[in-house]
Amino acid sequence: MENMEDIFQKIGTTQTLSQKIERNIEKAIREKKLPIGAKLPSERELCEMFAVSRTALREALRRLSARGLIEIKKGSGMVVTKIELKDAISSLNLYYDLKFDDNLIGQIIELRLAFEPEIAKMAAINRTDLDLKNMEANLIEFAKCNPDNTQLESDIDNRFHLAVARATENPFVIITMEPVHNLLPRMRNFIYANVDGEKEITLGYHKEIVNAIRERDAERAYEKMQAHLDRNMQVYKKFFKHL
Repeated sequence: MENMEDIFQKIGTTQTLSQKIERNIEKAIREKKLPIGAKLPSERELCEMFAVSRTALREALRRLSARGLIEIKKGSGMVVTKIELKDAISSLNLYYDLKFDDNLIGQIIELRLAFEPEIAKMAAINRTDLDLKNMEANLIEFAKCNPDNTQLESDIDNRFHLAVARATENPFVIITMEPVHNLLPRMRNFIYANVDGEKEITLGYHKEIVNAIRERDAERAYEKMQAHLDRNMQVYKKFFKHL
């Protein structure tokens, strides 16, 4: 690891000091000059390195801690924390929740049409036996679900698409799609409650997708997911006519 004085240098006063401190430390973490688990200098040392007040420094450290980049341990200093997959997903979940409206619904549909057929194709190629077992269990759970419990049906449907994404064995696919899928029960719950027979149609598509993934037929998995989402688009357009 580089010398701390080489990483943290004096900061000018043309911008908000706390923001510049935050960006400086974040840059060092991004560039791995400060690896996971590295201990930062003390507040006093950082104030001297940056030539800033303790007030400005503490505000920057507070924001870095809130973002999960560092952990401030009382009595033992500050360390760079490991950002977990769930942390990235949690941040996107919050963003999408705050942005949720009819415009976002249309954007979600467009994104799913662009990505999910290819994701099903990747799942057919990369899936493990455990992935397949999870998808097959989901089909059984969906079929047995009480038709009056539309919320549970929506949740099970959501978990199916999450299982397909996870079967790609690609963490970037999971980061991209899981927050999107977590929004879908809001829409699906409405659809299941208002469209007769939609559950049976959805289950039929899911079975076809799983069969293709089971047989590692990537092209058929792509085609079946595409057909499934085309159907979703038709249903959503019926209820959101401005799309």
